[in-house]
Amino acid sequence: MAKVRLEISKGDEIRFLSHLDYARTIERAVRRSKLPVAYSEGFNPHMKVAYASALSVGVASRVEYMDMDLSETLEPQVIKARLEEQLPEGIVLRRLKYIADRTPALMAAVNLSVFSLTVPLVDGADNAAIQAALDAFNSAQSTIYVRESPKGRREIDVKQYMDCEATAVMKGAELEIRLCIRMTPTGSVKPGEVLAVLVDTYGLPVKKDSAFIDRQELLIADDERRITPMEVV
Repeated sequence: MAKVRLEISKGDEIRFLSHLDYARTIERAVRRSKLPVAYSEGFNPHMKVAYASALSVGVASRVEYMDMDLSETLEPQVIKARLEEQLPEGIVLRRLKYIADRTPALMAAVNLSVFSLTVPLVDGADNAAIQAALDAFNSAQSTIYVRESPKGRREIDVKQYMDCEATAVMKGAELEIRLCIRMTPTGSVKPGEVLAVLVDTYGLPVKKDSAFIDRQELLIADDERRITPMEVV
């Protein structure tokens, strides 16, 4: 038995796939590639694959990670070539490596996401208004977003999940915002929710409903270092 870790990008073409549909697409490609993927035992065996962190519908990602168990070892370039033949447009296999069987699971290890949000500016927006909104948000000790779902309303303190200050750069008629968001055992916050707070509470002059959101990094972070899942020894 061997375990391989894959780094994948999820492009604009498939950003409206749900996480479940995305996983099904990947696993269909694995089956068609004829790779010796391992399956669980029991009455209803399933493919032994695991993902790092689900994305919201509509969000693209430069880096996604997936672990896959194989029943036999193949050369990495063989695995990559076979999978690339079967992956649809919008999913790109960037690289892969073998990892130790006892390597911590992606879902448990990955705890930091870095997002880029590209958002149209409202008419008349200027640097002063943008910086004032960012400064107010960054200096706040606490700020609440109310998440509504079929389960009801839930108040979330957005700031407890922010790992760095929100920053932004004007690029023509758009604003590019950078957010670092922690993922914890008790939950997290979505980048679109942070954007909603920036606009509705702090007056950031952008059209929040037209944001293009792209996850730039997924990291394993602690007090001493920040590494990608591919850097795990």
